Formats: sequence, structure tokens, C-alpha cells
Amino acid sequence: MRRCFDLAQSALGFVRPNPLVGALLVQNGKVVAEGFHQAFGGDHAEVNALNILPENIAPSDCTMYVNLEPCSHFGKTPPCADIIIAKGIKQVVISNIDPDPRVSGRGIERLKANGIQVISGVLENEGAELNRRFFCHQIKKRPYIILKWAQSADGFMDIIRQLDQKGSFQISQQETKKLVHLWRSQEQAILIGSNTLRTDNPQLNLREVHGIQPIRLVISRSEFQGSDAGMFNAENPARWLQIDSDRESCNGLLKTLEQLGAEGIQSILVEGGLKTHQSFLDSGLWDEIRIIRSETMIGKGIPAPALPQNLPITSSHRYGKDRIDSCRNL
Repeated sequence: MRRCFDLAQSALGFVRPNPLVGALLVQNGKVVAEGFHQAFGGDHAEVNALNILPENIAPSDCTMYVNLEPCSHFGKTPPCADIIIAKGIKQVVISNIDPDPRVSGRGIERLKANGIQVISGVLENEGAELNRRFFCHQIKKRPYIILKWAQSADGFMDIIRQLDQKGSFQISQQETKKLVHLWRSQEQAILIGSNTLRTDNPQLNLREVHGIQPIRLVISRSEFQGSDAGMFNAENPARWLQIDSDRESCNGLLKTLEQLGAEGIQSILVEGGLKTHQSFLDSGLWDEIRIIRSETMIGKGIPAPALPQNLPITSSHRYGKDRIDSCRNL
């Protein structure tokens, strides 16, 4: 099953808003074929594994391992459950039941109704961690929210700007910039506030890594009249999200996130400033925090967001001279 996870993980950023899925065909304890869902709209993992099964091996002699319940509905592709049945596979081992209401146990029921032995719940927690974006989107009906910022050793996330002082102020080391672009490539959208747009004039695109360009979102109480902003161009336009009520209002923010979820946006990387991050933190509308802690000292500046009291650090590691701390909203 962990091999299924590894295969599935390799498509992170390319199948959204679909889940990450890997599949194996095993005969007599040996893997004889494997596949994963590689791109949105393309064949699913089960089909890709079956397509490369050697001709001298019958599917009926194999057990299929797949980290997510085979689909049972017609979407971009036919139901995988029906294909498994047609191929004569006798046993299927699954990690997670699909939370999508179009599936949600129906795939397993269909397999069992056709005489296939199904084992589910294998490494269930690890499978849910792999597909945490998909699960959040399906269950909470909003995107998975990752808050990300860099802060200095003395606790500041930006310098205090003069009125004419524009452009981003880099706190972390240059090598960390590529990591941030990798993070961008893994999420469906990037979000900032209007203050960050005014001061930093960011591009919010992928330049250090290859991948699908994320959707760019600006959240504000009123539309910012900044037509010269670098991120507003015909090639990759940005989108305004105007909060119905005050930006700090939990209800207004939740309504906006639910609207994005209904449009199929599965995950958002928040790269805004203090007010934007604090609004997500104060409302509890976040799932993950990534803090890049630099050795740089600023002396005086804009303070980093205030974390919830007694929030534990779930992981911490060095990245060059920087340290990256992560937290989860469990």
C-alpha cells in the first residue's frame, strides 16, 4: 500500500481537484504492474496499471492494491469498479473509502456484489494524510488552506514601509525561494490580500520549478484600483475576492471559501501579509501552517501573525540556514 502512496504522490499538483491515486497488480506476492492517476481528465490509476499488465499474466490471477476506493460513476472516464469487474480480478485491497458522495462506498458495494473480495482500511490514516486536500474539499466543502510566511529571528515578517517603498523584502535565504515555488506548484491557488498587492506587487507564479500555474486570488473588502500590478495580465489573470462583510468576519471568509470550493478549487496557499493571515487564524479557517524562520534580524518591522495559544509544532527541519516549522489544525 505504501508503494501505492508513493506512486500517487508523484502526481501532486497535476490531478487537482481529483484525488491522488496509485494502484498495483500483485501476483503470488510479486508486483507485476503499477500505475497512477497522472493528469486531470486522464485514465485513473487502476486503468493505467491494467494497461501495462504483461499479456502472459491474467488479471484474474492478480490482487489489485489501490489507495482509494475505485470510482463507481461516469465522469471524465468510465467507472473503475466496472473495469475491475470486467477484467475478472478476484481481490481488491483499499486504503480509504472515497468521501465523494458519488462514490462513498458504492464502488466497494459494486465489487462485492460481483463476487470480488474487498479488504479496506489498510494504512487508513496514512492514506488520509496523502489525500488531505481532497478529503477536506469533499467533507468541509471548502479548499484545504495552507498559511505560509517567512519571519525574522526577532519575529517580524516585513519591514515598515515608506509610502513609496514597493517590492518584496526577502527575509529567508535565496535557496528557500525554490522550495516556495515547489509549494506553489502543489496547490491549486495562491491567495494574498490587497495590502500585499500594493506593497509587494508580486507575480505569484511558478518560475523556479515546472508545473501548472496556480490560480491567483486577491482578497479584500473593495476592489483595488491597481491596474499596474504585475500579477494582472492577460496571460495569467488574477481574480478579486470581495468579502461580503468585514474581512475579519469568520462568516464572510467562510462564505468566500465555500464559494471557491463549489467551483472546484481544492487547495489554497495563503501568501499574504499580517492582516490576511491573522483573519484565517482568528477564524480557525486553516488546515496547515508553514513558517520559514530565518536567522535574519530586522530590529523593527511588521510582526509575524500570532499563533493560537499552545499550538504544537508538528514538524520542524532545517533548510539550509532557515528552519521550517509546520503546524496542523487537528
